[in-house]
Amino acid sequence: MAAATTVNSDTLPVREGFELDVPRLHAWMQDHVADYHGPLSIEQFAGGQSNPTYRLITADRCYVLRRKPPGQLLKGAHAVEREARVLTALANVGFPAAKVYGLCTDDSVLGTWFYVMEMVEGRIFWDTALPQLERSERAAYFDAMNETIARLHGLDYESLGLSDYGRPGNYFSRQIDRWSRQYLGDTAAGRDPNLDKLVEWLPANIPAGEQTCLVHGDFRVDNLIFHPTEPRVLAVLDWELSTLGHPLADFTYHSMMYRMPPHIVTGLAGKDLSALGLPSESDYVAAYCRRTGRDGIADYRFYVAFNFFRLAAIIHGIKGRMIRGTASSAQAKRRVEVLPELAALAWQQAGGSAVGPTS
Repeated sequence: MAAATTVNSDTLPVREGFELDVPRLHAWMQDHVADYHGPLSIEQFAGGQSNPTYRLITADRCYVLRRKPPGQLLKGAHAVEREARVLTALANVGFPAAKVYGLCTDDSVLGTWFYVMEMVEGRIFWDTALPQLERSERAAYFDAMNETIARLHGLDYESLGLSDYGRPGNYFSRQIDRWSRQYLGDTAAGRDPNLDKLVEWLPANIPAGEQTCLVHGDFRVDNLIFHPTEPRVLAVLDWELSTLGHPLADFTYHSMMYRMPPHIVTGLAGKDLSALGLPSESDYVAAYCRRTGRDGIADYRFYVAFNFFRLAAIIHGIKGRMIRGTASSAQAKRRVEVLPELAALAWQQAGGSAVGPTS
């Protein structure tokens, strides 16, 4: 079996424009992180299109730092304080989440707000098809993902102290409005005809019924740390988009992997699932429904179309930041290049004929 990817891989020297003031950070760590001892060195993780993420290395342990990016930011975006809050709440009930050591809201330390959390050692799989694993192992890892997101949706957010973490009710209308406004308002990034169609179609096709739970917002295989040798999730990463929302929006964002081409965001579209030893989309949906007491998912097409649109709007925002010079990842250019194809796929999920190129 091929060696699995570890958390400690995929780091690079800190990119130009994203440097940290090491002496200031060292002093802050001494004051706010128990048992911290220098000297301190820093590397930057290759991933993370929104909030730059760093590995902090000391003689006896490593930490992870996430910060708001430098430059002009959209109001309400890059809320690292929300990430720190939800991680702390989840760790308190034993949900797989990294421990937060401290949050800094003083811009004078590093220029933007940040928080420091534990470095969870394990495996991250960047390819949804799990090529590092033997065929016989893969289904168990998919089941672990399925169990983890179902478990998240079963948490009592009020008992976690998160009753004000979002606004219950009208989730889809609010989310569609939010991402539509962000898409339409980022004039630097331009417009796309398929996204324009979805801006009209989505609010007119919202399913009836309200459900509210804590949602992750970006639940993908590459945002999970697995046990080094077992099909078990040790930590769910990247809670920037978490809120109180609709569980089916969150789950179908995750199950969107079945319809996502691998070259856009790691996905399974076009792959032989049986040959890979992976569950079908319908079987995966059925497993989630069993765990959450559902009798299937009506209006599945709407939920998937919504999530393709939401992802396209997020990448549209990355395009705008790239144009303005504040994109925080070397992957930004690659993501933006496939935006027209992603937008076309989004409209196709709604049953429309894509406008413009799809490849």
